[in-house]
Amino acid sequence: MQITSAETIQLKIPFYDPGTGGGLFPGSWTALDFVLLKLETDTGLTAWGEGFSYFCAASVKTMLDHAILPNLIGRDGSDIAGILASLSHQCHIIGRYGVTMFALSAVDIALHDLNAKAAGVSLAEYLGGAKRTDLPAYASLIRYGDSDMAAKVASDAAAEGFGMIKLHEIDLDHVAAVRGVIGDLPLTDDINCNWTARQTRDWAGRMRDIDLLWLEEPIFPPEDYAQMAALRRDTGIPIAAGENLCTRYQFAEIIRAGGADYVQPSLTKIGGVAETMATHALAREAGIKVAHHAPYFGPGLLATMQVLAAVEEEGWLEWLYVQREADLFADMPLPRNGQIAIPDGPGLGADPDPAVIAKYRVA
Repeated sequence: MQITSAETIQLKIPFYDPGTGGGLFPGSWTALDFVLLKLETDTGLTAWGEGFSYFCAASVKTMLDHAILPNLIGRDGSDIAGILASLSHQCHIIGRYGVTMFALSAVDIALHDLNAKAAGVSLAEYLGGAKRTDLPAYASLIRYGDSDMAAKVASDAAAEGFGMIKLHEIDLDHVAAVRGVIGDLPLTDDINCNWTARQTRDWAGRMRDIDLLWLEEPIFPPEDYAQMAALRRDTGIPIAAGENLCTRYQFAEIIRAGGADYVQPSLTKIGGVAETMATHALAREAGIKVAHHAPYFGPGLLATMQVLAAVEEEGWLEWLYVQREADLFADMPLPRNGQIAIPDGPGLGADPDPAVIAKYRVA
């Protein structure tokens, strides 16, 4: 099963939301960036991957085009571990994490899609068997910085049947306003590293009153695992972290340090399916929970769903709660009353719609 063609495709699909996402990224967030990897083989199979791309799409595409794809053509596509090992070695001088690993994640996801398709099964079956056919989805809201707006959007999401709400608010007044309208629905808040350790301790009592299921990455840098462990101990508030970590090795560090109650691998950042499955094993052995980071709408989302179908532990699927101008897949899996069906077709379960690619492709 020789890889005969490898192509990167950059897309930008606008979305609507009453906020602008200000503060989450270097600029206002009004469009979804995608860097897709398309592989073709001499067996006639086509496979798809995705590397993390928000505000770094051009860099990820360049990394793939110039450092990775020239070393991918002609390889035996069935050798997932061998290909990823050699590419990782060849690219290590550029850096083991960040954009390098985002690009390698796209390769890993595409190779897993390819091999599951070759076996004629879903990726979940390829990974050892699908243990569930649908997943509970939670609504992940962007940052509004406004109590009324955050409460209105959270109320809308709850009315649609989402069983949990995640905020990105850094002012506890806004978080409290949401708690006031959603009742006892599970609530989490991602601080995106905007607080100090002292602030987190000072506000712990109020957060306990708000009753957060978890507090996500409260301090900067998020790799200060000792400080995170201390916050867990001192506040008694469950801490989630890891969306920006890459490879099982970084997750092993945070687990060893006791820095999180929930670890949060991101399929398009960590290195793909293999690194995510390895991280699940580490967390399982340590007795801590996994809460996937997945605010995506491409192959990265489908790969996350397939992994969540395959692992022993039940888990939530993060669903970015914005109104997209278009969906990448013709049969996009959508939450219904807080549940989302896992595609059961071969590989990831669906391939991108060529018409959507043609319309939103970045020149």
